[in-house]
Amino acid sequence: MLPFFKRPDQFEAFRIKAGESNRLVVMFDSIKEKLDFIACVEIFDEGGLTPPNTHKAADELFFVLEGEGRARCDDSWVALRKGDAMVVPAGAEHVVENTGAGRLYTLTVMVPDEHFAELIRNGVPDRLDEEDLRVLQGVGA
Repeated sequence: MLPFFKRPDQFEAFRIKAGESNRLVVMFDSIKEKLDFIACVEIFDEGGLTPPNTHKAADELFFVLEGEGRARCDDSWVALRKGDAMVVPAGAEHVVENTGAGRLYTLTVMVPDEHFAELIRNGVPDRLDEEDLRVLQGVGA
């Protein structure tokens, strides 16, 4: 069996709703690859944040690729910067917010998918710009 493989120009970007400050770049998911999880890069524009949310059965990993932010998990806040990793356990209410001067990029993995891929793919298709591709390709500024 061959592994699933994609390059950044093959990733698909979406906003869950028109006008939202965050884009989600789907790498692999339960819909296209029939996996039990979703892996995406979440791009937070300046000041962007997730709404408070909870996943009933899914744990969610955030790994900061670029930028600065903060996150709340239930009543605890932590600062986030490049190289930091955080797991939000199932059932915990959480928010991730961009507090930096540029965009915040996180590798986000949710296990199990818990219909997150469907929510994203039912959103508004978007595009990646040069800055996004630079971060996704791991190229220095």
